Amino acid sequence: MVAYKFATERFLKKLQDMRRDIFQAIADPTRRAIITLIAIQAMTPNALAEHFVTTRQAISKHLRILHECELVKPEQRGREIYYQLEINKMKEIDKWLAQFRKLWETRFNQLDNLLSTVKKQKK
Repeated sequence: MVAYKFATERFLKKLQDMRRDIFQAIADPTRRAIITLIAIQAMTPNALAEHFVTTRQAISKHLRILHECELVKPEQRGREIYYQLEINKMKEIDKWLAQFRKLWETRFNQLDNLLSTVKKQKK
């Protein structure tokens, strides 16, 4: 029984670790909206919940996932916990996206050149 419980706990922990991928975190529209809100200013879970048609507990769950992915960090201020954006982690996302941005810019430039050539040939 002890071995079963140990194996189950290890499996669940590994499953949770796998789930906490930064891109899975930002795939959820509610979490993206939370990121947008706290990018402007640090906010408490209650203040965030006022912007959504959901429970405070649901917002807390989203914040926990964002915190586990290190996209937000909590800061205790008196009795309240304020969540703020973790800029360095956002830079990681931007760095990953930059490779695709360059690829698409190159493709659009090639398309522009092709369209200019076709346009000149029609004249």
